[in-house]
Amino acid sequence: MVHVNNFTYGLVTPVLGYVMSSLGCFLGLRCTTRARASQGAQRARWLLLAALSVATTGIWVMHFIAMLGFTIPGQTITYSVPVTILSMLIAVIVVGIGLLIVGFGSAGRWPLLLGGLIIGCGVASMHYIGMAAMRMPDTVRYDNTVVVLSVLIAVVAGTAALWAALRLAAVWSTLAASLIMGVAVSGMHYTGMAAMQVHGVQNPGMLAGMTGGVSAQAFLLPLIIGISLLAFVLTAVISLSPTEAEMHEDAALMAHLSSPPSSPSVAAHRAAGPAAGPGPGPREAGPGQYGPREEPEDPDAGRWFRPRPSARRDTP
Repeated sequence: MVHVNNFTYGLVTPVLGYVMSSLGCFLGLRCTTRARASQGAQRARWLLLAALSVATTGIWVMHFIAMLGFTIPGQTITYSVPVTILSMLIAVIVVGIGLLIVGFGSAGRWPLLLGGLIIGCGVASMHYIGMAAMRMPDTVRYDNTVVVLSVLIAVVAGTAALWAALRLAAVWSTLAASLIMGVAVSGMHYTGMAAMQVHGVQNPGMLAGMTGGVSAQAFLLPLIIGISLLAFVLTAVISLSPTEAEMHEDAALMAHLSSPPSSPSVAAHRAAGPAAGPGPGPREAGPGQYGPREEPEDPDAGRWFRPRPSARRDTP
């Protein structure tokens, strides 16, 4: 069996991968809080944005940042571009399906468990498809027991993420949940890496057929940097958008403004208006006063430009 190194750059890749995973999960959870305060198509947009944040930054970027630290001494590992992109699309699709199930499904544990199962299996599929994107002359096998363990970790992490999306609203509780989810995603990745066993080829002539693919520095690194920059832009957009509480307040205000005048509350308010005190209301006009829809002018307005009473009496 060939010796592999998962930490070529020390703690740089696992720590950076964990930070990006926590950031992606945090952005996704902040989107779900907006989704809870929305309805219809607007809720679907927030849930899809959450899926994009969690799947790309929280899962896919973490996976391939960690893969930057994966090397085999004396060999160059390349990656198939179509298979790598496919792994990212699978992550986005399965996370989106899970969020839509709990976002539009009935309340209860069954939609939560179903969504968590779909997300967990999808994340595990993304991981192993991403591993299949590697191009190297050696043969890769997996320990089935450890693979099953990694899938269970992914299912638990997916279910916990959906639970947090349904329950948490405060920033600090969301941040704490994101840090825990980052640990789960990283743990699932390195458990899957522990299941991998690399065996050298017996026939050196097979090396000629193992060409193709793009190096990690030429393909993965620019893609990771681009998605990370988009994640920071998304952070600014979410920070400037209304919070869940503000969206609820706006909805209540719009409902109040759009209520018909004949509603009982408005009718009772109008009926109580004339009984508030004696005398005509502010819009009622007396003799010699202004029209019924005009406000009385300030009596002191323009008093410096009025002629004095004596000047009016002397005028012929």
